[in-house]
Amino acid sequence: MSHAPTTGGLRIERSTPFIQLQDAGRYGVRHLGVTQSGALDWISMYWANWLLGNALGAVVVEITLGNLSLVCEQDACLALTGADLGASLDGQPLPPWRSFRVRQGQRLEFAQPRQGARAYLAAPGGFAAPKVLGSSSSIAREQLGGLQGDGKPLVAGDRLCWTGTAQGQRMMDERLVPVFTPSPRLQLVMGAQIGDFSGQSLFDAFNSSWKIDSRSDRMGMRLLGPQLQCRRTSMVSEGIPLGAVQVPPDGQPIALLNDRQTIGGYPRLGALTPQAVARLAQCLPGEELHLQPAQQESAQHAHLRLLAQWQSG
Repeated sequence: MSHAPTTGGLRIERSTPFIQLQDAGRYGVRHLGVTQSGALDWISMYWANWLLGNALGAVVVEITLGNLSLVCEQDACLALTGADLGASLDGQPLPPWRSFRVRQGQRLEFAQPRQGARAYLAAPGGFAAPKVLGSSSSIAREQLGGLQGDGKPLVAGDRLCWTGTAQGQRMMDERLVPVFTPSPRLQLVMGAQIGDFSGQSLFDAFNSSWKIDSRSDRMGMRLLGPQLQCRRTSMVSEGIPLGAVQVPPDGQPIALLNDRQTIGGYPRLGALTPQAVARLAQCLPGEELHLQPAQQESAQHAHLRLLAQWQSG
């Protein structure tokens, strides 16, 4: 297994099981039962890498809920996007959505969520980690990816290096900075089983507020709200796309995310758009959201317009 040349370094002083290396994800292996993984808020990951001139899918640190402390072992230029987790550099506030310089010996810390749930830290060329099945994304269940290729999260004592040198700092247009407004409306492209739900359930699905259950993780977000009823009592298991919204027998939907299982047998309302998945990744337990029906064609056009932000940069 070849490794890219590495430089620089960050030493982890304090971490949690929710802090991992992620990239754009692992593709072409679901027939092996291996899920996609990758950064949950892929939009924030793209911006973090864009700020440093990296490939958009380069390896980043996904920092969920904070409680992370790192010591810089070399002068460098890094970038931070996504949630405001109360980041600071040597005790001075460090707002997200910008690149910044660090000096050897400085301490970079993340406290707890102020707005959003996940921040993304990028380094020149991306962080160095072995590729397993084409990706460095961590997934503990499959024991794949991450710093050592075994899927484990980052722990105290780990050292992070990067694969390139700074290509020059970029600045984001403030108008393009995502805003994590309360009670977001998440677009959902309706799926093949939509007609099996009762009319009342469909009305409730798109006209009620849903609350994020505390039993949520990178596999999926459980939504609490009105009980949805489906006339279909059984179905053959089928492949599950990113953002699929399954409705198990208890009638409470589950929005499936990057670490989801590869197949499932519950009926689905449909699938969240990629942009909606990224926004959902920034919702904390207890937050409310709304589902909004979307047509596939309009959702595709919106996605292409979103991707054009980075192509024009």
